[in-house]
Amino acid sequence: MANRIVLNETSYHGAGAIKEIAGEAKARGFKKAFVCSDPDLIKFNVTKKVTDVLDGAGLAYEIYSNIKPNPTIENVQTGVEAFKASGADYLVAIGGGSSMDTAKAIGIIVANPEFADVRSLEGVAPTKEKCVPIIAVPTTAGTAAEVTINYVITDAEKNRKMVCVDVHDIPVVAIVDPEMMASMPKGLTAATGMDALTHAIEGYITKGAWEMTDMFHLKAIEIIAASLRDAVANTPDGRTQMALGQYIAGMGFSNVGLGIVHSMAHPLGALYDTPHGVANAIILPTVMEYNAPATGDKYKYIAKAMGVEGVDAMSQEEYRKAAIQAVKELSADVGIPADLKEIVKKEDLQFLSESAFADACRPGNPRDTSVEEIKALYESLL
Repeated sequence: MANRIVLNETSYHGAGAIKEIAGEAKARGFKKAFVCSDPDLIKFNVTKKVTDVLDGAGLAYEIYSNIKPNPTIENVQTGVEAFKASGADYLVAIGGGSSMDTAKAIGIIVANPEFADVRSLEGVAPTKEKCVPIIAVPTTAGTAAEVTINYVITDAEKNRKMVCVDVHDIPVVAIVDPEMMASMPKGLTAATGMDALTHAIEGYITKGAWEMTDMFHLKAIEIIAASLRDAVANTPDGRTQMALGQYIAGMGFSNVGLGIVHSMAHPLGALYDTPHGVANAIILPTVMEYNAPATGDKYKYIAKAMGVEGVDAMSQEEYRKAAIQAVKELSADVGIPADLKEIVKKEDLQFLSESAFADACRPGNPRDTSVEEIKALYESLL
Protein backbone atom coordinates (compact mmCIF):
# COMPACT_ATOMS: atom_id res chain seq x y z
CA MET A 1 0.00 0.00 0.00
CA ALA A 2 1.31 3.45 -0.94
CA ASN A 3 0.91 6.37 1.46
CA ARG A 4 0.00 9.68 -0.20
CA ILE A 5 0.92 13.19 0.92
CA VAL A 6 -0.76 16.23 -0.66
CA LEU A 7 0.38 19.73 0.40
CA ASN A 8 0.21 23.30 -0.91
CA GLU A 9 2.41 24.21 -3.86
CA THR A 10 3.64 27.19 -1.85
CA SER A 11 3.13 28.53 1.65
CA TYR A 12 4.37 31.63 3.45
CA HIS A 13 4.68 31.90 7.22
CA GLY A 14 5.31 34.77 9.62
CA ALA A 15 4.30 38.33 10.37
CA GLY A 16 3.68 40.35 7.23
CA ALA A 17 3.33 37.29 4.99
CA ILE A 18 0.21 38.76 3.36
CA LYS A 19 2.49 41.10 1.38
CA GLU A 20 3.47 38.05 -0.70
CA ILE A 21 -0.05 37.75 -2.15
CA ALA A 22 0.54 40.37 -4.85
CA GLY A 23 3.75 38.78 -6.09
CA GLU A 24 2.19 35.32 -6.21
CA ALA A 25 -0.87 36.58 -8.10
CA LYS A 26 1.24 38.42 -10.67
CA ALA A 27 3.72 35.57 -11.10
CA ARG A 28 0.86 33.18 -11.82
CA GLY A 29 -0.72 35.55 -14.33
CA PHE A 30 -3.92 36.06 -12.32
CA LYS A 31 -6.07 39.01 -13.41
CA LYS A 32 -9.01 39.34 -10.99
CA ALA A 33 -9.63 37.89 -7.53
CA PHE A 34 -12.94 36.65 -6.15
CA VAL A 35 -12.43 37.42 -2.47
CA CYS A 36 -14.39 35.15 -0.12
CA SER A 37 -14.66 36.56 3.39
CA ASP A 38 -17.34 36.59 6.05
CA PRO A 39 -19.30 39.73 7.04
CA ASP A 40 -17.65 40.15 10.46
CA LEU A 41 -14.15 40.15 9.02
CA ILE A 42 -15.23 42.80 6.53
CA LYS A 43 -16.94 44.83 9.28
CA PHE A 44 -13.83 44.82 11.49
CA ASN A 45 -11.44 45.63 8.61
CA VAL A 46 -9.57 42.33 8.76
CA THR A 47 -10.40 41.61 5.11
CA LYS A 48 -9.17 45.12 4.27
CA LYS A 49 -5.62 44.15 5.25
CA VAL A 50 -5.57 41.84 2.22
CA THR A 51 -7.54 44.03 -0.17
CA ASP A 52 -5.13 46.85 0.64
CA VAL A 53 -2.33 44.62 -0.67
CA LEU A 54 -4.33 43.97 -3.84
CA ASP A 55 -5.11 47.68 -4.21
CA GLY A 56 -1.47 48.59 -3.73
CA ALA A 57 -0.46 46.23 -6.51
CA GLY A 58 -3.21 47.39 -8.86
CA LEU A 59 -4.91 44.00 -8.81
CA ALA A 60 -8.66 43.86 -9.46
CA TYR A 61 -11.02 42.00 -7.13
CA GLU A 62 -14.64 41.49 -6.14
CA ILE A 63 -15.78 40.60 -2.61
CA TYR A 64 -18.24 37.81 -1.82
CA SER A 65 -19.50 37.69 1.77
CA ASN A 66 -22.66 35.55 1.75
CA ILE A 67 -20.94 33.09 4.09
CA LYS A 68 -22.37 31.69 7.33
CA PRO A 69 -20.28 30.33 10.24
CA ASN A 70 -21.31 26.85 9.08
CA PRO A 71 -21.53 27.50 5.31
CA THR A 72 -24.54 26.08 3.52
CA ILE A 73 -25.32 24.68 0.09
CA GLU A 74 -27.06 27.97 -0.65
CA ASN A 75 -23.93 29.96 0.25
CA VAL A 76 -21.94 27.86 -2.21
CA GLN A 77 -24.45 27.98 -5.06
CA THR A 78 -24.91 31.73 -4.74
CA GLY A 79 -21.13 32.06 -4.72
CA VAL A 80 -20.75 30.00 -7.88
CA GLU A 81 -23.13 32.30 -9.75
CA ALA A 82 -21.43 35.40 -8.37
CA PHE A 83 -18.01 34.05 -9.40
CA LYS A 84 -19.20 33.39 -12.94
CA ALA A 85 -20.63 36.90 -13.19
CA SER A 86 -17.50 38.54 -11.76
CA GLY A 87 -15.03 37.64 -14.49
CA ALA A 88 -12.56 36.50 -11.83
CA ASP A 89 -9.93 33.86 -12.56
CA TYR A 90 -8.81 33.00 -9.00
CA LEU A 91 -10.08 33.02 -5.43
CA VAL A 92 -8.68 34.63 -2.31
CA ALA A 93 -10.19 33.05 0.80
CA ILE A 94 -9.84 35.16 3.95
CA GLY A 95 -11.12 33.82 7.25
CA GLY A 96 -11.53 30.64 9.21
CA GLY A 97 -12.76 27.33 7.89
CA SER A 98 -16.07 28.83 6.80
CA SER A 99 -14.58 31.19 4.22
CA MET A 100 -12.03 28.68 3.00
CA ASP A 101 -14.54 25.82 2.79
CA THR A 102 -16.92 28.03 0.80
CA ALA A 103 -14.13 29.05 -1.56
CA LYS A 104 -13.09 25.42 -2.08
CA ALA A 105 -16.62 24.36 -2.96
CA ILE A 106 -17.07 27.32 -5.31
CA GLY A 107 -13.75 26.62 -7.00
CA ILE A 108 -14.50 22.93 -7.42
CA ILE A 109 -17.96 23.49 -8.92
CA VAL A 110 -16.81 26.21 -11.32
CA ALA A 111 -14.19 23.79 -12.64
CA ASN A 112 -16.48 20.73 -12.39
CA PRO A 113 -20.02 22.04 -13.14
CA GLU A 114 -21.54 18.55 -13.05
CA PHE A 115 -21.35 18.83 -9.23
CA ALA A 116 -23.46 22.01 -9.07
CA ASP A 117 -25.97 20.35 -6.72
CA VAL A 118 -23.18 20.39 -4.05
CA ARG A 119 -24.57 17.25 -2.35
CA SER A 120 -22.78 15.03 -4.87
CA LEU A 121 -19.46 16.35 -3.52
CA GLU A 122 -19.91 14.61 -0.16
CA GLY A 123 -17.30 12.01 0.70
CA VAL A 124 -14.50 11.40 -1.79
CA ALA A 125 -15.86 13.14 -4.88
CA PRO A 126 -14.82 11.88 -8.34
CA THR A 127 -14.00 15.32 -9.73
CA LYS A 128 -11.72 15.46 -12.76
CA GLU A 129 -10.45 19.04 -12.82
CA LYS A 130 -8.46 21.04 -10.32
CA CYS A 131 -10.51 23.76 -8.70
CA VAL A 132 -10.11 27.43 -9.58
CA PRO A 133 -6.77 28.47 -8.00
CA ILE A 134 -7.12 29.56 -4.37
CA ILE A 135 -4.86 31.76 -2.27
CA ALA A 136 -5.91 30.99 1.31
CA VAL A 137 -5.36 33.44 4.17
CA PRO A 138 -6.43 32.02 7.56
CA THR A 139 -7.56 34.42 10.27
CA THR A 140 -7.95 31.71 12.93
CA ALA A 141 -5.39 29.25 14.24
CA GLY A 142 -7.42 26.09 14.09
CA THR A 143 -9.02 24.63 11.00
CA ALA A 144 -5.87 24.47 8.82
CA ALA A 145 -8.24 24.54 5.83
CA GLU A 146 -5.51 26.39 3.93
CA VAL A 147 -3.46 23.16 3.74
CA THR A 148 -6.11 20.43 3.68
CA ILE A 149 -7.95 18.54 0.97
CA ASN A 150 -11.15 18.66 3.05
CA TYR A 151 -14.06 21.03 3.37
CA VAL A 152 -17.39 20.88 5.17
CA ILE A 153 -20.71 22.23 3.87
CA THR A 154 -24.00 22.19 5.79
CA ASP A 155 -27.10 20.69 4.23
CA ALA A 156 -29.65 22.91 5.99
CA GLU A 157 -32.62 20.89 4.72
CA LYS A 158 -31.35 17.70 6.36
CA ASN A 159 -29.65 19.32 9.39
CA ARG A 160 -26.33 17.64 8.66
CA LYS A 161 -22.81 18.53 7.68
CA MET A 162 -21.27 17.04 4.56
CA VAL A 163 -17.57 16.25 4.78
CA CYS A 164 -16.03 16.56 1.32
CA VAL A 165 -12.58 15.14 0.52
CA ASP A 166 -10.94 16.07 -2.77
CA VAL A 167 -7.28 16.38 -3.76
CA HIS A 168 -8.37 18.91 -6.39
CA ASP A 169 -9.49 21.50 -3.81
CA ILE A 170 -6.24 22.27 -1.96
CA PRO A 171 -5.23 25.96 -2.18
CA VAL A 172 -2.23 26.56 -4.42
CA VAL A 173 -0.88 29.16 -1.98
CA ALA A 174 -1.29 29.42 1.79
CA ILE A 175 -0.48 32.67 3.57
CA VAL A 176 -0.14 31.95 7.30
CA ASP A 177 0.32 35.40 8.83
CA PRO A 178 -0.16 35.58 12.63
CA GLU A 179 -0.94 39.29 12.35
CA MET A 180 -4.16 38.30 10.56
CA MET A 181 -5.13 36.39 13.73
CA ALA A 182 -4.36 39.09 16.30
CA SER A 183 -7.93 40.40 16.45
CA MET A 184 -9.46 37.04 17.38
CA PRO A 185 -11.33 37.27 20.70
CA LYS A 186 -10.28 34.93 23.51
CA GLY A 187 -13.20 32.55 23.08
CA LEU A 188 -12.57 32.06 19.37
CA THR A 189 -8.83 31.69 19.95
CA ALA A 190 -9.51 28.97 22.52
CA ALA A 191 -12.06 27.13 20.39
CA THR A 192 -10.01 27.15 17.20
CA GLY A 193 -6.88 26.20 19.12
CA MET A 194 -8.59 23.18 20.64
CA ASP A 195 -9.85 22.29 17.16
CA ALA A 196 -6.21 22.23 16.04
CA LEU A 197 -5.25 20.03 19.00
CA THR A 198 -8.09 17.66 18.11
CA HIS A 199 -6.80 17.47 14.53
CA ALA A 200 -3.33 16.59 15.80
CA ILE A 201 -4.46 13.96 18.31
CA GLU A 202 -7.07 12.33 16.08
CA GLY A 203 -4.70 12.37 13.12
CA TYR A 204 -2.00 10.72 15.23
CA ILE A 205 -4.21 7.82 16.34
CA THR A 206 -6.35 7.36 13.22
CA LYS A 207 -6.21 4.06 11.33
CA GLY A 208 -4.42 5.68 8.39
CA ALA A 209 -1.58 7.22 10.44
CA TRP A 210 2.03 6.46 9.40
CA GLU A 211 5.54 7.69 10.13
CA MET A 212 5.46 10.95 8.19
CA THR A 213 2.09 12.07 9.54
CA ASP A 214 3.07 10.95 13.05
CA MET A 215 5.97 13.38 12.78
CA PHE A 216 3.64 16.24 11.87
CA HIS A 217 1.07 15.41 14.53
CA LEU A 218 3.43 15.00 17.47
CA LYS A 219 5.17 18.29 16.65
CA ALA A 220 1.78 19.99 16.33
CA ILE A 221 0.66 18.66 19.74
CA GLU A 222 3.90 19.90 21.29
CA ILE A 223 3.55 23.41 19.80
CA ILE A 224 -0.15 23.77 20.57
CA ALA A 225 0.17 22.53 24.16
CA ALA A 226 2.99 25.00 24.78
CA SER A 227 1.43 28.04 23.07
CA LEU A 228 -2.38 27.96 23.22
CA ARG A 229 -2.61 29.56 26.67
CA ASP A 230 -0.33 32.39 25.48
CA ALA A 231 -2.33 32.80 22.27
CA VAL A 232 -5.53 33.18 24.32
CA ALA A 233 -3.67 35.86 26.31
CA ASN A 234 -2.90 37.43 22.90
CA THR A 235 0.88 37.42 23.16
CA PRO A 236 2.69 37.81 19.81
CA ASP A 237 4.74 34.65 20.36
CA GLY A 238 1.63 32.67 21.31
CA ARG A 239 -0.12 33.81 18.12
CA THR A 240 2.91 33.00 15.97
CA GLN A 241 3.38 29.54 17.43
CA MET A 242 -0.32 28.64 17.21
CA ALA A 243 -0.39 29.72 13.56
CA LEU A 244 2.45 27.29 12.92
CA GLY A 245 1.13 24.47 15.11
CA GLN A 246 -2.30 24.39 13.53
CA TYR A 247 -0.77 24.39 10.03
CA ILE A 248 1.52 21.47 10.85
CA ALA A 249 -1.49 19.55 12.21
CA GLY A 250 -3.26 20.21 8.92
CA MET A 251 -0.31 18.84 6.95
CA GLY A 252 -0.87 15.58 8.76
CA PHE A 253 -4.58 14.96 9.25
CA SER A 254 -5.53 16.09 5.75
CA ASN A 255 -3.63 13.08 4.45
CA VAL A 256 -4.78 10.38 6.89
CA GLY A 257 -8.19 11.42 8.18
CA LEU A 258 -9.70 11.90 11.63
CA GLY A 259 -12.09 10.01 13.92
CA ILE A 260 -15.30 10.15 15.90
CA VAL A 261 -14.53 13.34 17.82
CA HIS A 262 -15.16 15.11 14.52
CA SER A 263 -17.99 12.74 13.62
CA MET A 264 -19.76 13.68 16.86
CA ALA A 265 -18.95 17.39 16.57
CA HIS A 266 -20.28 17.83 13.03
CA PRO A 267 -23.96 17.10 13.87
CA LEU A 268 -23.80 19.60 16.76
CA GLY A 269 -22.76 22.31 14.33
CA ALA A 270 -25.46 21.34 11.85
CA LEU A 271 -28.31 21.07 14.36
CA TYR A 272 -27.43 23.71 16.97
CA ASP A 273 -24.84 25.85 15.14
CA THR A 274 -22.35 24.95 17.89
CA PRO A 275 -18.88 26.36 17.13
CA HIS A 276 -16.87 23.47 15.73
CA GLY A 277 -13.85 23.98 17.96
CA VAL A 278 -15.97 24.11 21.12
CA ALA A 279 -17.73 20.87 20.19
CA ASN A 280 -14.42 19.13 19.49
CA ALA A 281 -12.84 20.35 22.72
CA ILE A 282 -15.73 19.11 24.87
CA ILE A 283 -15.87 15.71 23.19
CA LEU A 284 -12.11 15.05 22.82
CA PRO A 285 -11.19 13.76 26.32
CA THR A 286 -14.21 11.43 26.48
CA VAL A 287 -13.45 9.92 23.08
CA MET A 288 -9.74 9.65 23.94
CA GLU A 289 -10.72 7.52 26.94
CA TYR A 290 -13.02 5.41 24.74
CA ASN A 291 -10.33 4.94 22.07
CA ALA A 292 -7.45 4.22 24.46
CA PRO A 293 -7.60 0.38 24.17
CA ALA A 294 -7.04 0.66 20.40
CA THR A 295 -4.05 3.01 20.49
CA GLY A 296 -1.11 0.87 21.59
CA ASP A 297 1.57 3.06 23.16
CA LYS A 298 0.62 6.25 21.32
CA TYR A 299 -0.80 8.01 24.39
CA LYS A 300 2.69 7.80 25.89
CA TYR A 301 3.96 10.11 23.16
CA ILE A 302 0.87 12.32 23.32
CA ALA A 303 1.50 12.77 27.06
CA LYS A 304 5.13 13.69 26.40
CA ALA A 305 4.15 16.17 23.69
CA MET A 306 1.59 17.70 26.05
CA GLY A 307 4.42 18.41 28.49
CA VAL A 308 3.66 15.74 31.06
CA GLU A 309 6.72 14.90 33.16
CA GLY A 310 7.89 11.44 34.20
CA VAL A 311 6.08 9.61 31.42
CA ASP A 312 8.80 7.00 30.87
CA ALA A 313 8.28 5.70 34.41
CA MET A 314 4.52 5.32 33.95
CA SER A 315 2.53 2.18 33.19
CA GLN A 316 0.33 2.08 30.10
CA GLU A 317 -2.74 2.84 32.19
CA GLU A 318 -0.98 5.76 33.88
CA TYR A 319 0.29 7.44 30.73
CA ARG A 320 -3.08 7.04 29.05
CA LYS A 321 -4.74 8.78 31.99
CA ALA A 322 -2.00 11.42 32.01
CA ALA A 323 -2.50 12.24 28.32
CA ILE A 324 -6.26 12.61 28.75
CA GLN A 325 -5.84 14.69 31.91
CA ALA A 326 -3.40 17.05 30.17
CA VAL A 327 -5.96 17.67 27.43
CA LYS A 328 -8.69 18.31 30.01
CA GLU A 329 -6.48 20.79 31.87
CA LEU A 330 -5.58 22.73 28.73
CA SER A 331 -9.23 22.88 27.69
CA ALA A 332 -10.29 24.14 31.13
CA ASP A 333 -7.45 26.69 31.27
CA VAL A 334 -8.64 28.32 28.03
CA GLY A 335 -12.27 28.41 29.14
CA ILE A 336 -13.93 25.57 27.24
CA PRO A 337 -17.07 24.07 28.89
CA ALA A 338 -16.64 20.60 30.36
CA ASP A 339 -19.85 19.02 29.01
CA LEU A 340 -22.70 19.29 26.51
CA LYS A 341 -25.47 20.06 29.01
CA GLU A 342 -26.11 23.53 27.60
CA ILE A 343 -25.98 22.35 23.99
CA VAL A 344 -27.63 18.95 23.42
CA LYS A 345 -31.32 18.12 23.82
CA LYS A 346 -31.95 14.54 24.93
CA GLU A 347 -34.68 14.05 22.34
CA ASP A 348 -32.06 14.66 19.60
CA LEU A 349 -29.62 11.98 20.79
CA GLN A 350 -30.70 9.28 18.34
CA PHE A 351 -30.53 11.65 15.37
CA LEU A 352 -27.14 12.96 16.48
CA SER A 353 -25.78 9.44 16.96
CA GLU A 354 -26.99 8.23 13.57
CA SER A 355 -25.55 11.34 11.90
CA ALA A 356 -22.21 10.86 13.64
CA PHE A 357 -22.06 7.22 12.58
CA ALA A 358 -22.76 8.20 8.96
CA ASP A 359 -20.09 10.93 9.03
CA ALA A 360 -17.10 10.55 6.70
CA CYS A 361 -14.63 10.86 9.60
CA ARG A 362 -15.98 7.86 11.52
CA PRO A 363 -14.27 5.04 9.53
CA GLY A 364 -10.84 6.44 10.45
CA ASN A 365 -11.44 6.08 14.17
CA PRO A 366 -8.92 3.66 15.72
CA ARG A 367 -11.67 1.77 17.55
CA ASP A 368 -14.61 0.40 15.58
CA THR A 369 -17.88 1.75 16.92
CA SER A 370 -21.67 1.69 16.53
CA VAL A 371 -24.62 4.04 16.73
CA GLU A 372 -25.36 2.73 20.23
CA GLU A 373 -21.82 3.32 21.48
CA ILE A 374 -21.76 6.83 20.04
CA LYS A 375 -25.07 7.55 21.72
CA ALA A 376 -23.62 6.38 25.04
CA LEU A 377 -20.68 8.76 24.56
CA TYR A 378 -23.05 11.69 23.96
CA GLU A 379 -25.08 10.70 27.02
CA SER A 380 -21.96 10.60 29.20
CA LEU A 381 -21.38 14.26 28.35
CA LEU A 382 -24.83 15.46 29.40
